[in-house]
Amino acid sequence: MKEWFTVAEMVAAKLPEMPLDAPGYTRHIVRHGWRAHPENIRKQEGREGGGGFEYHYSLLPSVARQKLAFLNAQLPTGRAEKTRLLWQKFEALTDKQKSVCKARLAIIVDVEEMKVSGIKALDAIKHCCRKADVSVRTYYHWVALLEGHARADWLAALAPSTSSIADGIQPDLAPVHQGAWDVLASDFLRAEGPAFSACYRRMKAVAKKKGWAPIPAERTLRRRMDIWVPRAVQILARKGKEDAKKLFPAQRRSVAHLFAMEMVNTDGHKLDLHVAFPGRDKPGRVYLMATQDIYSRKILSWTLAEAETWEAVRTIVGNMIETHGIPARLYMDNGKAFASKKISGGAKRRNRFKITEDEVAGLLQTLGIEARFVNPYSGQSKPIERGWGDLAENISKHPAMAGCYTGRSTQHKPENYGKSAVPLDELERHVAECIEEHNAREERKTETAKGKSFDQVFTASVEDPANQHIRYASPSQRSLWMLTAETITARKPDGAIHLFDNRYWNSALNQWIGKKLTVRFDPSNLHGSVKIYDPQGRFLCDADCIDNSGFDCAAAARDIARARSTKKKDDTAALKSARRLSDLQLKDLMSRSDKVTQPKPARPTVTRLITRTPVSTNLAQLPAGEIDDQQFEDSFSRGLARLAGGDAAILKFPKGGSPGR
Repeated sequence: MKEWFTVAEMVAAKLPEMPLDAPGYTRHIVRHGWRAHPENIRKQEGREGGGGFEYHYSLLPSVARQKLAFLNAQLPTGRAEKTRLLWQKFEALTDKQKSVCKARLAIIVDVEEMKVSGIKALDAIKHCCRKADVSVRTYYHWVALLEGHARADWLAALAPSTSSIADGIQPDLAPVHQGAWDVLASDFLRAEGPAFSACYRRMKAVAKKKGWAPIPAERTLRRRMDIWVPRAVQILARKGKEDAKKLFPAQRRSVAHLFAMEMVNTDGHKLDLHVAFPGRDKPGRVYLMATQDIYSRKILSWTLAEAETWEAVRTIVGNMIETHGIPARLYMDNGKAFASKKISGGAKRRNRFKITEDEVAGLLQTLGIEARFVNPYSGQSKPIERGWGDLAENISKHPAMAGCYTGRSTQHKPENYGKSAVPLDELERHVAECIEEHNAREERKTETAKGKSFDQVFTASVEDPANQHIRYASPSQRSLWMLTAETITARKPDGAIHLFDNRYWNSALNQWIGKKLTVRFDPSNLHGSVKIYDPQGRFLCDADCIDNSGFDCAAAARDIARARSTKKKDDTAALKSARRLSDLQLKDLMSRSDKVTQPKPARPTVTRLITRTPVSTNLAQLPAGEIDDQQFEDSFSRGLARLAGGDAAILKFPKGGSPGR
């Protein structure tokens, strides 16, 4: 049992025959000389700044000691679990039922106080029951409920016994055939999100065919669904992971402990504008790619690009380094542009593209920037995602862009859709003005701004002597990030480097034929020289472009390759349009014919000998019935003689103009 108590603890216990507040205890201590007994007084332990006393319970009167002993008695084994269930039952009550418990406890406490004051127990009970308009028998029933419970648990012990839910009993549900329930649940918990009534009708139709019973009413099964299948599970099955994720509270992250340029994030956003490109008839759309300081939320660098490419990422990272310095960490998603080996090569966790042992260090690895890949479309991971909502809207819906706005989706097209397209150079000036206004706007309500602008927060942090995170690029580092690295094999027979259909060579490459080398080049000037490094990173030589038949710009090379691919697709589509029938369809059609063909005569098994007959005696030229018997006999005899051989088998040429016989 606890033996030492503070004044606050004794006041909270409402001890009988003792004051009700701290000033009353102070007067009581002085009046009864408690501090004259040092063995019963000690300094309060663990109190910051000192001060405060604890008093031994032996200084209290007998009635007060009994109550303290009752309140601080150790519960026997199993009592703690019983107490927890008791209060769990109380918390399940309604406010009206809890008020009933409080009224019962007030009557019992009044009776106990009257008994302590010297009034007989029966008289105190009758008086309190008469005042509360309850019977004495009811009072004794309430007292029976308190048997075995500590004084601190009396309120929960007086809970009404009419609530089955408070007792932890679930309401009875009408029975249902298991097969019917399986059909209903499986149908309702589909990604298409069918209505419960439709699922119930389909289930009843199946149950009728199968003879399943019993089948409760629709409302009963709807309650069963809500009880047996949690709401989170229903949302996950019917609406997907994204809606189910919203049931968990969003994480709020503090940046107050950071400094400017300690952490930076980057992302791209497709502007909702029609843009007119030089030399093109058809307008298109562009991406606004930018870097943002996480501490101050300032936009550090930006560029416009037709697609999210590694060249665009290289541009914005380079501009940020030139203007503001090298950050310690860069947050980005694992898109093809940001996770390109030219940007994040060498990163341990890139989550895209195969990581090889011989891959060269990308731009971030070269500059010592820690690359962190986060979830795309997540404002908690990349604050710039939230910044697009403000910045991109100001850019696209500005009066200067009237008629160029496309709407955020096909369902939100404005009435003047497609009326105009902003020239690319004009858009660049407009974006520059909007970003400058975005950074300079005051009365920001972020954690670090507190009414100031992003520019002011960033400048104050940079000038803070405690900010040791900013590094600035040296001339040698600047030449490194300006160049892009690529691993290429030196080709036979001279060790030349082939890159974008261009050839680069130096006599030192003869020693590296067939081996992989690291090539650093300027993507905007492929006709210039490139720097060659061995697999260990040692500089070998500068190789000049000896054959500039290829492209002089990596972006141009990609554009031409895209154009070739588009032309190939267009030609293939035109061929399919012109040739509507496939080979099998054509063969099937060609094999069919409506013309009836005569069957070929059967060839005789015995070959007849055909002999030449003089023109005058050619039977084929004589009409039927004009051969007399003598002519037949002569022809027949002559045929037999030819078969037998001899002079009779020789046909004599006719003499003169008369036919021979």
